[in-house]
Amino acid sequence: MPDPSCPVCATADIICGKWTILVIRDLAEGRSRFCELERSLAGISPRTLSLRLRALEAEGIVERHTFPEVPPRVEYSLTEKGEALVPLIEDMRRYGSEWLGVRDCTPAREPAAAA
Repeated sequence: MPDPSCPVCATADIICGKWTILVIRDLAEGRSRFCELERSLAGISPRTLSLRLRALEAEGIVERHTFPEVPPRVEYSLTEKGEALVPLIEDMRRYGSEWLGVRDCTPAREPAAAA
């Protein structure tokens, strides 16, 4: 069983769930709607994405913004606590490029629709 007093174990417990680090990576690019995250994370089920977002929200890493529109619009963004994980993701990106020979990845975003 992981040691809860270990900072590495405590951090890994939050970010090492399947898809979690990729949700954080995509939100590091800025606010996103659920459907945008779903498109960017090819292969993730809507249920899994919803569970990951709720768990990250419960940890204070992600915040949900609801806009009073019809139909309602919901966007997700990183909190200050979530932003603090971005250098970790950048280090993982650098490691993958340098040591694993993996080309850089960027979230698959579609251009925003004109208003």
